[in-house]
Amino acid sequence: MSASATASTSASPSNSAPVLIIHTGDPNDDLKHSYGSYAKQLQQAAGLADHETEIVSVFQGQYLREPDQYRAVLITGSPTMVTDLVEWSERTAEWLRRAAQRQLPMFGVCYGHQLLSHAFGGKVGYNPAGRVAGTMTVKKHPVAADEHLLHEAPDSFPAHMLHSQVVLEPPPGATILASSPMDPHHMLRLAPNIFSAQFHPEFSSDFVKAHLAWYREIYSKCGIDTDVMAGQVSDTPQSAAILRRFLYLHA
Repeated sequence: MSASATASTSASPSNSAPVLIIHTGDPNDDLKHSYGSYAKQLQQAAGLADHETEIVSVFQGQYLREPDQYRAVLITGSPTMVTDLVEWSERTAEWLRRAAQRQLPMFGVCYGHQLLSHAFGGKVGYNPAGRVAGTMTVKKHPVAADEHLLHEAPDSFPAHMLHSQVVLEPPPGATILASSPMDPHHMLRLAPNIFSAQFHPEFSSDFVKAHLAWYREIYSKCGIDTDVMAGQVSDTPQSAAILRRFLYLHA
């Protein structure tokens, strides 16, 4: 089932309704203490104040209100794997399908990107190219020339990436907007107002470097030299701008 196929006409929520951040996980306690939760990092990158945001930590058992209570949705990353099919994640996937039917604007990041594809009939799994960490280049596809969300983005731009799983097969009806060196389905349009990206527009360069340093041994076992990766980490203003442009255009 694709998001576009299930979309139906419904009343738009009020502009005073909050932007929902679906909080699906967090960094370890040390990183969280220094840089904030994944939800707070996403809120800050999106330029949202507390009074216009509602954070629901589904991974901690919190439940979402009905989709018509929100004007847009952002979905965070998570250390959980979509393929684990944990209860809160599957419950959230069902909610996303209902939200798509009501044409609620949504943007998923990393885990959120994968969860949207999983919810709409795509296939998610471990990346055949291996684990990904650091700053890499995202390249727009020609079809993205007609996508207003990416009009202000250059043909290629740097973005932060920390993930093991990817969208292996996009859902029916999805449009691939951009790829990266290790992921051909890096950014998707799932419906006219539903988008997702494997990259992290919310992460700062300092957070990525701290993450690489903390997990140095784990990455080493995957063949990743974190010192080299950290040296290649750069600022990513274009990817963060896409998140804010999404809210400007659709919320």
